[in-house]
Amino acid sequence: MSDDLRARLVRVGGELLDAEGISALSLREIARRAGVSHGAPRRYFPTHLELLSAIAREGFTDLAARAEAALAEAPGGARERLAVLARVYLDFAVERRGRYALMFRHDILQSGHLGLRDTSLPLFRLLTDLVAQARPGSTVAPEIVAGALWANLHGVAELWNWGSLTLATGATDPGALLDAALTAHLGPA
Repeated sequence: MSDDLRARLVRVGGELLDAEGISALSLREIARRAGVSHGAPRRYFPTHLELLSAIAREGFTDLAARAEAALAEAPGGARERLAVLARVYLDFAVERRGRYALMFRHDILQSGHLGLRDTSLPLFRLLTDLVAQARPGSTVAPEIVAGALWANLHGVAELWNWGSLTLATGATDPGALLDAALTAHLGPA
C-alpha cells in the first residue's frame, strides 16, 4: 500500500468523521469512499483503533499547524497569545467537529499508539508555557491552571457545538465566553 493511499484513507476517514460522526466510521465505508477494495485499509490499519488513532494524530497535527500560524502573527503578550490560541482551538472544534470529538477520546484511543501522545502533548505544553508567562510568581503550578483552562475551553467548544451556549446566553459569537474563561483562570487583563 502506498503512502498516498494511506494518506487518502486517513483523509477520507477524517472527512467522514466530520460529516457523520464516529458511529459512521468503519474501515469498509472508508474504503468505499476512497475507491478501494474493502480489504485494502486492513493492509495498513489492521484494526479500527489504528485508523482512529491515525485520524486523531492528523487532527492534532492540523490543530498545531493552525496554532503555530496564528501565534506567528499574534501580539507578543502571553495573555493575548492565549486569547489567540483559545480562538484557534474553538474554531477547530467547530470546523472539524467529528475529528475534534475523537481527538480527546483517550478512553477509546490508545494515546501512546501511533505517536498520538507525540502530537497531542506539545499543544498542552504550549498552553502551559503561555499560562506560566501570563501568571509569573503564581503559587499554583502552571500545569494545573493550564489543565483547568483547557477543560474550560473544551467545555465551551462542546457546549457551543451543541447549541447550548447560544440557547442559554443568547451569544452569537463565543468571543465573550472565551474572554470570560481567560479572566476566570488568569485574572483580569
